[in-house]
Amino acid sequence: MCAASSFYSATGASQSLELQADVLVLGGGLSGTWAAIAAARAGARVVLADKGWCGASGVTATAGPGHWWVAPEERRAAIDKRLASARGLADPHWMARILDCTWRTLPTLAGYYEFPRNEQGVLQYRGLRGPEYMRAMRRLAEDSGVRILDQSPAMELLRNADGRLAGARGWQRQARRDWQVRAPAVVVATGGCGFLSRLLGSQTNTGDGHLMAVEAGAELSGMEFSSYYCIAPLDSTMTRSMVYTFGSYFDVAGRRLEIVPGPNFTNALARALLQGPVYCRLERVPETLRAHLPYVQPNLLLPFARRGIDPYRDRFPVTLHAEGTIRGVGGLRVVDAHCQTGVPGLFAAGDAASRELVTGAISGGGAVNAAWALSSGQWAGQGAARYARGISSARNRGLLLGLGGIGMPRQPGERTPDTRSLVRRIQEEMHPYDKNLFRTASQLTRSLAVLENVWDHLRHAPQGHGGDPLRVRETAALAAVARWCYGAAQERRETRGLHQRTDAPTQRAEFDLHLRSGGLDRPWVRRDGLPAIAWPGFENRSHHA
Repeated sequence: MCAASSFYSATGASQSLELQADVLVLGGGLSGTWAAIAAARAGARVVLADKGWCGASGVTATAGPGHWWVAPEERRAAIDKRLASARGLADPHWMARILDCTWRTLPTLAGYYEFPRNEQGVLQYRGLRGPEYMRAMRRLAEDSGVRILDQSPAMELLRNADGRLAGARGWQRQARRDWQVRAPAVVVATGGCGFLSRLLGSQTNTGDGHLMAVEAGAELSGMEFSSYYCIAPLDSTMTRSMVYTFGSYFDVAGRRLEIVPGPNFTNALARALLQGPVYCRLERVPETLRAHLPYVQPNLLLPFARRGIDPYRDRFPVTLHAEGTIRGVGGLRVVDAHCQTGVPGLFAAGDAASRELVTGAISGGGAVNAAWALSSGQWAGQGAARYARGISSARNRGLLLGLGGIGMPRQPGERTPDTRSLVRRIQEEMHPYDKNLFRTASQLTRSLAVLENVWDHLRHAPQGHGGDPLRVRETAALAAVARWCYGAAQERRETRGLHQRTDAPTQRAEFDLHLRSGGLDRPWVRRDGLPAIAWPGFENRSHHA
């Protein structure tokens, strides 16, 4: 019997599902499946709960992910190159770890994934097709004994009477019933937060895991590095950006724009878009790459085919989609080699975790982020299995307390906040280039005031769910992550990597450190080794943290 009643009693839900496990993995994307497989291989009983359908949900399933795949004799140079662009915040030891783990792991997928060969007949492991990759990961997880709960978003973490982490509770969409898994170890692999920006494959990435983990006592790191944007055809979600390095760009009058590949590409495109429509033509894509694209990124040309556009000959309008913390950097802080958070038994992997250790202040793009997902997933799964072995089964019995707060539908009924309007208000602060990409102290202050108003609205809203127990909770997660992103951006009074302050355009030595974030009703940010600082306007509030 749980301390809290069922969330969904007003929806006609069938009897709830209750399971026992050693390790519960939240999220069924790349890092989540690797975590589940690693925990099962370590002898743990594993349940994986995915918000979508494991094997098809998440950003990897729609992509052509490369990996940071580097031969041992070339790794020193590869690490030095990344360190030179990481703006002083990366750790070469962690870089070496993921290079080694990726090199050893990918060949073990043979039998589940058909790797191509080059002209010399040598197997190629670096680039994979996302749909086949994730189908392979699902089969491997099932063959490893992992129990998969599809369409089963987690809503809150649980603790037992001793205060220990004890699993999670959520909702099964199709069965319309709540689920609960008792487990002494939990891996949060729920992905980053894209603020519902129409980034391909990111619709389930609403920051749910970040919110649940902070409610349990975890903290975040690097949330200011959350302003990555990705190019796409206008009115399309096809955010596969590789070919755009070969693009030519024009204004509405057909005049060529000075938008060239390199570190300033996104900024130049964003500034041009603020002035008016921008058009692209891909005539400089090499013929060899054109021939290879259907294999590497099979969906890339579909938006053009549907509109009767030849992108190599015709000009077409483009836009930028915000990626938030997906190809940004920030996430849950990991405190040891097994990617455990500061909460015993709670681990983080993939985009749900901060990637500062391996990317510093810049994006890991596709290759480094994919290698991080593969590696951190395995380390978290192994660490969770080992942690669970040290917990007596007797300690995982008895009453459980749900840790969820804002947005939890504790009462039945139809009275709910207007989530559509609230999400739109969050997006109006997090999507625009002149607010998120080109930041200033004054604009951050204004945006934080709007986001705090959204949070207060959710705090005082009715606790019903109107037949959809997930939507309000997602809205709360979006608001929470937005506040953490901009709170850290306000504190980092400099420009470094992804984080750009037009009112502080240089990098400053005093910020050669990581910023930690946390707090719910009273959010805070601190520099490494210093006390937490309440954000301006929050000092005299009586809300609980």
